[in-house]
Amino acid sequence: MPDYFVHESSYIDEGVQIGKNTKIWHFCHIQRGAVIGEGCSFGQNVNVSNNVRIGNGVKVQNNVSIYEGVELEDWVFCGPSMVFTNDLTPRAKYPKGSAGYKKTLVKQGATIGANATVVCGHTIGRWALIGSGAVVTKDVPDHALMAGVPARQIGWACECGKVLGEDLVCPDCGRKYHKAECGLVEVKE
Repeated sequence: MPDYFVHESSYIDEGVQIGKNTKIWHFCHIQRGAVIGEGCSFGQNVNVSNNVRIGNGVKVQNNVSIYEGVELEDWVFCGPSMVFTNDLTPRAKYPKGSAGYKKTLVKQGATIGANATVVCGHTIGRWALIGSGAVVTKDVPDHALMAGVPARQIGWACECGKVLGEDLVCPDCGRKYHKAECGLVEVKE
């Protein structure tokens, strides 16, 4: 008996790896070669394409497709109906196949809000926060708060999700940060 849950309305192809305590709810399809970590949750109508890699503790809300070429590290949150792409110039008549897909990496703890779109070929940094409806068209620094079309940085976010002030100290959990080339880095005391 598996140590994960799959609703009876969902399909899991052969050659899929699913970690313990993961829950896959109604009308999902997990395709061949996908690897899903432990403690994940997939809402209704989620599609995980061939060979996708998903870390531990990932939460994917309803109506999200994670296409081949996308990788989600641990603790990523994908809001309802957000969109990933994997081809910058798709044509129905001239399909490129997986060799033509652009890679997208969503790093540890990042959140992508409802109805946001992530254009392929970019990296979303650790603990970044992408606002609902934003369209990501470039790499996103660690802890960046992004909003708009196209998405632009409007601030910084703590690991706990609270928006940071100019002092880069979280008013909720007390974490402190400093700016670095990659975005923000937590100050360890």
